[in-house]
Amino acid sequence: MNGLALRAALHAGTRVYGTLITTPSPHWVKAVQSTGIDFVFIDTEHIPLERETLSWMCRTYAALGLAPIVRIPSPDPYEACVALDGGAEGVLAPYIETPEQVRRLAGAVRHRPLKGALLERITHEGIAPEEPLRSYLENRCAGNVLLINIESVPALDALEEILEVPGIDAVQVGPHDLTTSLGVPEQYDHPLFLNAVEKIIRTARARRIGAGVHFWLSVERQIEWMRMGANLTVQSADITLFTAALTRDIRRFREAFDETAAPGQMPDAI
Repeated sequence: MNGLALRAALHAGTRVYGTLITTPSPHWVKAVQSTGIDFVFIDTEHIPLERETLSWMCRTYAALGLAPIVRIPSPDPYEACVALDGGAEGVLAPYIETPEQVRRLAGAVRHRPLKGALLERITHEGIAPEEPLRSYLENRCAGNVLLINIESVPALDALEEILEVPGIDAVQVGPHDLTTSLGVPEQYDHPLFLNAVEKIIRTARARRIGAGVHFWLSVERQIEWMRMGANLTVQSADITLFTAALTRDIRRFREAFDETAAPGQMPDAI
């Protein structure tokens, strides 16, 4: 699935599936492609990836038909352009809390490569570009996907105003930061968190904007959110899935021979 198809699916309500990829190993890409996912999520907010490495990952996954979505380090339109220039087919902006942040990001994603005063006139004054510039921008940016993270109480309070800004393709819940902002850190079964997630999903989908959660603890919980209308599913991460599978196998070996060992720890949430 390329960026253009992903955008169409998100707005249509079609469910799409991805996972977080942390490793740049060239041996990994074919294995990831074989899983049947639609896109890959690459995080540069919490994971240190050099620009050249990121571009290699984006262009390789895109060549295999998996749209690379890059979470940029901050909600900065220039960071969005860097990711797109490197081969990303979409960007995820972290910790969005105001409509103004979205307007600037939408300008970068929907009207790339325009910048400066001309872009300000389009995004803030509503002055549409004339032909042939209008067609050029529409064609060049048709496959660029814009996703935003909703992960704080101020974002929840401003959710309807944020989603009124044109250009958003999907909203992704950031569970760890959202529970922390709600005052119930890492309590993913807490009613405050669950109610917030439901509000985000229903509000976004009512506007034909894609919505979903990056979650790693429960497939069943993801299915519950899908039944509410979520259609963007980012399931776990390569490192988390690897750790869980190997921990299970090693535990089984030790149990077979009555061995004991200190329990391992799962990696922190990303």
